[in-house]
Amino acid sequence: MDIYEEALARHEETRGKIEVRSRMRLETQHDLSLAYTPGVARPCEVIAADPSRSWDLTWRGRTVAVVSDGSAVLGLGDIGPMASLPVMEGKAALFHEFAGIDAVPIVIDAHEPDEIVSIVKAIAPTFGGINLEDISAPRCFEIEDRLQDIGIPVLHDDQHGTAIVLLAAVVNAARVLKTTLGNMSVVLNGAGAAGRAICNLLLCKDTDEACIPVGKLRVCDSKGILWPGRPGNTPVKDEIGELTNPDAQRGDLRDALRGANVFIGVSRGNLLAAEDVRAMGSNPIVLAMANPTPEILPEEAKAGGAVIVGTGRSDFPNQVNNVLAFPGLFRGALEARAKRFTNSMKFAAIQAITGCVEEPTPNHILPTPFDRSVAVRVADEVAAAARRAGVCYEPAK
Repeated sequence: MDIYEEALARHEETRGKIEVRSRMRLETQHDLSLAYTPGVARPCEVIAADPSRSWDLTWRGRTVAVVSDGSAVLGLGDIGPMASLPVMEGKAALFHEFAGIDAVPIVIDAHEPDEIVSIVKAIAPTFGGINLEDISAPRCFEIEDRLQDIGIPVLHDDQHGTAIVLLAAVVNAARVLKTTLGNMSVVLNGAGAAGRAICNLLLCKDTDEACIPVGKLRVCDSKGILWPGRPGNTPVKDEIGELTNPDAQRGDLRDALRGANVFIGVSRGNLLAAEDVRAMGSNPIVLAMANPTPEILPEEAKAGGAVIVGTGRSDFPNQVNNVLAFPGLFRGALEARAKRFTNSMKFAAIQAITGCVEEPTPNHILPTPFDRSVAVRVADEVAAAARRAGVCYEPAK
């Protein structure tokens, strides 16, 4: 039985991955009176008078909604909300396991940005944060941007979780090679959900945290190097082109790679060969994130001279896994009662992740997904960054 059939059997056995349990004892009439009527009326009155008390008196302060329309699920594409539910349940299980956060999967049969924004705003009073998941680009950009003012942190993890862990990998790879990001030329292939977020972090955009931007960044899509005004560009691609290539350098991915120090792929499998890596600069770093087949397999990349190779897969060294970021990121935001995520909070998460590897090596630039200290360290740094940024609610008096 392969892993896919084994997973199917396990899901049928458990009928999903999460459940709801009462945190209050319900064994006597008095217990019932405390948890429900008549006693429950008192916390209702307190919250009505001061809505901030909902963080203390309900699950709101420790609960996140995992919201998806099922339009960009793993490598499966637009499979719809019901078919996406196993993934959202899995995400909820990871929140609980790695950060002690309760999470509720909410899959919605709505696809227009107006509809999704309206639904998320309507359910926001139930939760302390919103994790948008597996929503296709470019709608995901508009949806996330329009939800930044709802009073709780909202984050599309496919963008920012991926970007945070990737940048942590690049920082620690630079440590291995005894260089800095400022000395690096980076090629990013993929301008979808993750591409914009990775681009912004690599350029240290909109942050007051200590950060060194990469020396040079070129971003490519299936048509080649992005440049502002390129025919067929979306507004996001024009934005990326203006940020990374204002001189409008033209060419394909291989043109961009010549002399580059770092390749980051968030695109599709089997795009590169060993000779493409040989054309890069000295001591190439290859982070090939396409799943399940990377843009180039580690063995092939190393045959081309890559010194450090990472992928999104658990069966190769240097797995770049979002679970290193999102549990601690949301836990820190909830602990600080943050109203939104800021770039400074994301950079704080990067610094925490890189610090979890004291002495990085070519085969160990990131902590493992099962290092339970990561979420705690990330949460502490993110909460501190949120307080410094002044985006937190004042604690109830």
